[in-house]
Amino acid sequence: MAGTRILTLVGSLRAGSINRQLAEAAVQTAPDGVEIAIYEGLAEIPFYNEDLDVPGSVPVKAEALRDAVAAADAVLLVTPEYNGTLPAVLKNAIDWASRPYGVGAIKGKPVAVVSASISPRAAEWAHGDAVKAVGVAGGVVVEAATARFGTIGERFGQTHPAQDAEALTQLGATVHELVSAADGELVTA
Repeated sequence: MAGTRILTLVGSLRAGSINRQLAEAAVQTAPDGVEIAIYEGLAEIPFYNEDLDVPGSVPVKAEALRDAVAAADAVLLVTPEYNGTLPAVLKNAIDWASRPYGVGAIKGKPVAVVSASISPRAAEWAHGDAVKAVGVAGGVVVEAATARFGTIGERFGQTHPAQDAEALTQLGATVHELVSAADGELVTA
């Protein structure tokens, strides 16, 4: 656990989004020796395009994302649900992290998915699509490190998730399972 680094990618670009707040709350649950960083700048990364993905010419922002994913011991995705799936900005981040094919920064990396939406279904479609995309990209989805939050407008409309004991418990359990996977304590499929 000592020195474990988790990189968090948030699929909502809105500064005050509840998904962003869930990521902030997850940071607060980090045990001693675990650093959780929220990646900034996903909006500045161009859409993945093989014409741009040329050694020595990869866009600076895309290369910075790859470097951050490579430097992390695990990745935490926090996704809202847009029109029944994950946001394009999060899918784009997964795409860039998966390249070059077969040796991308996300390959073999433990990944947890937290999803949240205003629906009582808790962004289940976005969650499933994120799990699928990460798996195809070569990441190792840690199924035990999952949290889903529904009806977030009602639940967190007046209160930050960091002030919700149940949310902190769920996020803390997610972080704990992800750290265990990063430290090789869990066998994941």
